[in-house]
Amino acid sequence: MTTQKITISTLKYGPLILASGLLLSGCSEEPAPKAKAQKVHEHVTEHSKPVVYQVFTRLFGNTQTANVPWGTKEQNGVGTFSDFNDAALSGIKELGTTHIWYTGVLHHALVGDYSQYGISQDDPDVVKGRAGSPYAIKDYYDVNPDLAINPERRLEEFSALITRTHQHGMKVVIDIVPNHVARHYKSTAKPMGVKDFGEQDDTSVEYARDNNFYYVTGQSFQVPTSEGYQVLGGNAHPLADNLFDETPAKWTGNGARAAKPDINDWYETIKVNYGVKPDGSYDFPSLPPDYANKDLRAHFEFWQDKELPNSWYKFRDIALYWLDKGVDGFRYDMAEMVPVEFWSFLNSSIKMHNPEAFLLAEVYNPALYRPYIQQGKMDYLYDKVGFYDTLKGVMQGKQAANSIFAPQQAVADIEQHMLHFLENHDEQRIASPDFAGNAAKGKPALVVSHLISRAPTLLYFAQDVGEDGSEYAGFGKPTRTSIFDYIGVPAHQAWMNNGKFDGGALTPEQSQLRNYYKAIMALSKHPAVVAGDMQPLIVTGSEHVAAFSRSIGNQQLWVVSNFSSAQTIVTIEIPMTTLVDDKRGEFKLLDLLEANQTAAMTINEEHAQISLTLDALSSAVLTTGAHNER
Repeated sequence: MTTQKITISTLKYGPLILASGLLLSGCSEEPAPKAKAQKVHEHVTEHSKPVVYQVFTRLFGNTQTANVPWGTKEQNGVGTFSDFNDAALSGIKELGTTHIWYTGVLHHALVGDYSQYGISQDDPDVVKGRAGSPYAIKDYYDVNPDLAINPERRLEEFSALITRTHQHGMKVVIDIVPNHVARHYKSTAKPMGVKDFGEQDDTSVEYARDNNFYYVTGQSFQVPTSEGYQVLGGNAHPLADNLFDETPAKWTGNGARAAKPDINDWYETIKVNYGVKPDGSYDFPSLPPDYANKDLRAHFEFWQDKELPNSWYKFRDIALYWLDKGVDGFRYDMAEMVPVEFWSFLNSSIKMHNPEAFLLAEVYNPALYRPYIQQGKMDYLYDKVGFYDTLKGVMQGKQAANSIFAPQQAVADIEQHMLHFLENHDEQRIASPDFAGNAAKGKPALVVSHLISRAPTLLYFAQDVGEDGSEYAGFGKPTRTSIFDYIGVPAHQAWMNNGKFDGGALTPEQSQLRNYYKAIMALSKHPAVVAGDMQPLIVTGSEHVAAFSRSIGNQQLWVVSNFSSAQTIVTIEIPMTTLVDDKRGEFKLLDLLEANQTAAMTINEEHAQISLTLDALSSAVLTTGAHNER
């Protein structure tokens, strides 16, 4: 069964957890050990653990190394869809990837001139960087012409990439940015009969339910200014004149209502209207509270006889268009800025069209986690404000290692929906000085992040080879690989090895790091990792070591991670109630990750302990080996 079956998890995880409990309960009708292991295996096959590989598409295949600040595509190079060849996709698959999130695929505003292909030119005064933000979408029915070898055939080239990805056993995820669109939205690829965003708006009023935008009536847009910022870094361009024709002005993407936004606003975008009035009240039906417990079909049927804002239908049609093109799911940008009722409408429409569609949302407010999962029918949300932020503090030595358990317990009822990550396009690279300054500090963090729960894992391209994000591209500052400009990514280019994608130019340290990542992700073959219960464990000997167990049926794993840069000796208390058999004595433990030879478990009538020595920034994934079969 496919990986995405986990996405309708509220329907299936209850029985899975119950089955696990029955297996551990000692019931008189309990099956023989071999049958028990087979039953667990069947459940885990059905509920495999997704791994999302996020790639910034324009940067992935770029081999040029000039890295001129604010450089043009010709100066600094750009990757294309065709760079994802069989070797590249095989290399991505090696990391356990089930879904590739191709970031920056949709046609967004950019400074390059594609007018010969019938594409209107964008004004650099309302474009961030030279290559443009992937979150300022200009045409929802088209793809970025930068990414095609032949821009006239750009949709065909993307379709071919979808096919290649599927041939390598992975699914395709792209962004949908529902909260805002580019300041200059103009679709040249829209299907017959489709109207552009804003094309039918009544611009004489600030708000109307079926307007796609909000308006600052009676005023024209003014380009934001700042003493510390020059468009294109001061490089000349015929349209860089501090002017952009927009009358009346529209609200800016982050909700700023001034005709002249602040330089720190999302001024390159305009906010989409979903029927939320300027006073915050809703101009659409409310979803009854009990729909948090209803299935997708009930949500779909609820909306069928309702009159809804025009923007709702526009985004539904966009999502279904891309599903029909072969896309398997979406990552929703800033989903919390759009009403949860809209998500109920959109996601139920998507799931009726493709029940296995993969739906990942960027939501940062923990108070909204459950509504957006239960009422909005999201499959997965970022676990950023809780788990990631805490884990980052541990990696930086600012918090004790066991502090990770509080945010994890805070989402215990929805943990299978909370996607874990250490890097993405919004976050600093682990190896950057402002984060950890050393890619090796991501090793224990990845072990904890990937193994602590049933949550999916997201890996950002070049994370596994220690990219530090130090390149100054133009717009924005280093530490995050630029999403606004054309740039080469050195550590990734070393793995890419001039298109061979064999790691041939990596340093020994980079190769070792990538192999470590592969080893961690390979642990998903164990049922306890995919679907086991988690139990925090008490560690004596260091506040920089975290330990927990994962268990399902007769399989039990003990995970121990050392965030310290020094070798550490620790003792770990194991609750007697969590042991799956009643053996007593001292046992050598098998380390599935680093072949640690020092781990031993002592069990007597009163307590159980594990003692081991951990090298700096190392981890152990321990088992007795007795119940390690799948």
